[in-house]
Amino acid sequence: MPLHLLSSPAAAAKLVAGLRAAPLRRCHSFAPAPHHPERVSLATSLSAAAAARSAGPAVAAAQTKQSVSGKKQVLISLSDKTDLTYLGNGLQGLGYSIVSTGGTASSLEAAGVNVTKVEEITHFPEMLDGRVKTLHPSIHGGILARRDQEHHLKALKDHGIGTFDVVVVNLYPFYDKVTSGTISFEDGIENIDIGGPTMIRAAAKNHKDVLIVVDHNDYPALLEYLKGNQEDQQFRRMLAWKAFQHVASYDAAVSEWLWKQSNKGEMFPPSFTVPLELKSTLRYGENPHQNAAFYADKSLSLVAAGGIATAIQHHGKEMSYNNYLDADAAWNCVSEFDSPTCVVVKHTNPCGVASRQDILEAYRLAVKGDPVSAFGGIVAFNTIIDEDLAKEIREFRSPTDGQTRMFYEIVVAPGYTEKGLEILQGKSKTLRILEAKRSGKGMLSLRQVNGGWLAQESDDLTPEDITFTTGSERAPQENELADAKFAWLCAKHVKSNAIVIAKNNCMLGMGSGQPNRRESLRIAFRKAGEEAKGAALASDAFFPFAWNDAVEEACQNGIGIIAQPGGSIRDEDAVACCNKYGVSLVFTGVRHFKH
Repeated sequence: MPLHLLSSPAAAAKLVAGLRAAPLRRCHSFAPAPHHPERVSLATSLSAAAAARSAGPAVAAAQTKQSVSGKKQVLISLSDKTDLTYLGNGLQGLGYSIVSTGGTASSLEAAGVNVTKVEEITHFPEMLDGRVKTLHPSIHGGILARRDQEHHLKALKDHGIGTFDVVVVNLYPFYDKVTSGTISFEDGIENIDIGGPTMIRAAAKNHKDVLIVVDHNDYPALLEYLKGNQEDQQFRRMLAWKAFQHVASYDAAVSEWLWKQSNKGEMFPPSFTVPLELKSTLRYGENPHQNAAFYADKSLSLVAAGGIATAIQHHGKEMSYNNYLDADAAWNCVSEFDSPTCVVVKHTNPCGVASRQDILEAYRLAVKGDPVSAFGGIVAFNTIIDEDLAKEIREFRSPTDGQTRMFYEIVVAPGYTEKGLEILQGKSKTLRILEAKRSGKGMLSLRQVNGGWLAQESDDLTPEDITFTTGSERAPQENELADAKFAWLCAKHVKSNAIVIAKNNCMLGMGSGQPNRRESLRIAFRKAGEEAKGAALASDAFFPFAWNDAVEEACQNGIGIIAQPGGSIRDEDAVACCNKYGVSLVFTGVRHFKH
C-alpha cells in the first residue's frame, strides 16, 4: 500500500511523530559539490581494480578501504529517475559520496553530480546482461553491517568494505511492462528485478543504521532529515515499512502474472496476495463512529477494468464510505444495459430503472418509479451527459408534488460535454460528479467474512446468455418476454429476496431485502400500483409455495408474465396457478441471490 510520507502536513504529523516535515517543493539550497581530488577516473579505477584482483584480495581490500574511509555514503539505483537530479544535488550538498549503477550513474554524471560507479567498489564488472551488478559482499556487507556490533565492523575493515548510510532504490517497471499490451513470457521474466529487491530488503532490515527510500515523493523528507542530523527511529521505521510494502506489492504482481501464465483458465490459486493502495481516508465509515479509508486494488487483472474505484471526480464534496457503495451499485447496474438507460439507487438498491432512446425520458421515468426513494439518491447514466440532460437533471421537479427540485448525492456517467459539466456543477456545491469507465467482466469477486474471504466469479450473465423456457399453457408474446428480460436484469441488482415489476423497459416497482419473498412482492405491487396490470414480474429465486401465496397473489393483481428460476418441487403448482389465471410463466434456470 504505497503511501507518501509527506502527502500533506497533517498526514506527515500523523505518520511520523516528531518528524520535522518538509513540504514537497524544490527550494533547498546547498553548497556546491565539494571537489574530491582523491577520486580517480572510471578507466583508471577499473584498471586499478583489475590489477588489484590479479594481485590478490589483500591489495583490493586496501584500495577499497582507502576509497571510502571516513565518508558518508549513499547507494542509488533507479529505474524511475524522477527527481534524481534534485536528490543527487541535495545529497552531494550535504557531503555524501554517491555510489550508483548503470543508467542512474550516467544520469547523475550528466547532471554534474560526482558519482562512484558500483564497479569501482566491487572491482567486478556488470555481467549476465545486467543480471549481476550489486549482488556482491562489498555492496551488501556495507548495507547489512550493524554499526553497534564490533565484530561486524571488524569484518568490514578486514575485507576493505565501506558502509552505506542511505540506499535509494526502485525496481524494474514489471507492472507497467506486463500491463502495457502483449508481452512475451521471456520479456516478462527479464523484467523481474532481483538485485533491487535484495538491496531494498537488506537496507530495510538494517534500517536502524541505513535509511531506505523507494519513492521519489520522499526525497524532500529524506534531505530534511539528513540536513538536521536527526535520529528519529520512527522515521526510519516508516521508510522501512514502506520499502517492504513496495517489494511485497511488486512480488504480488510477479506472482499473479506467473500464475496466469502457468494456469490458464484456473481462477482460484492455492494462495494469493491482493496489493492495495490507499486512495483516500474517509470522514467516517458506514456510521459516524467508525473510521474508514478507501483503497484501490492494484492487481494486474484490474488494469483498465473500469468501475467506481478508478472514476474521476469532477466536482463536489469528498466521497464517503456509503457514497462508494451506492455509486458502485448504480454504476454496475446501469453498465448492464446497451440502450440509453438511467438508474437511480438508494442504499445500494435500484429504486428506478428505465431505458429509452430519448435519455431525458429515461431519466424522468427512472425517477418516477419511486420519487421518494430517489430523493437524495445516486443517479447513473450509460450515455454522455450533454447540455440538455444536465439541464433536466438540474431543474427536474419531484413527481410527488411537481415543485421540489430533485436532490442527488452523486451523478455518474461515462462522460460529459463541456457545457453539460458546467451546468451540473452549478446545481450544487456538494453534488459529486463522477466519470467512470464501464466495469469489466470476468473479474474475481472478493467478500470478507470474519477470519477469511469468499471468492467467486463475477456475475456477468445477461438475458442474452440464458434461455427463457415457457412453463405455462400460454406462451408469452414478444413484448411480454422483453419485459420479463428487462425485469430479470433489474432483479439481478436488487438485494434478496428480490421482486421486480417492469413494463416497456421501465421498472415500475421493486421489493428488496425481505426475509419473506411474499413481503417483497407486496412492496413491489404497492409501488407499481395500477401500472402492474399486464406487466412482467421477475423473482431472483423460486417461490417456495404456489396456491394462496405469492404466485397466486401476483396473478390476482393482473400481472401478465412471471419469470423465475424454476427447479423447485413447487414448479408444478406455479404452472397450474398461472394456467388458472391465463398468466405466462417462464423459467430462467438461473438464480440470482444478492446479499
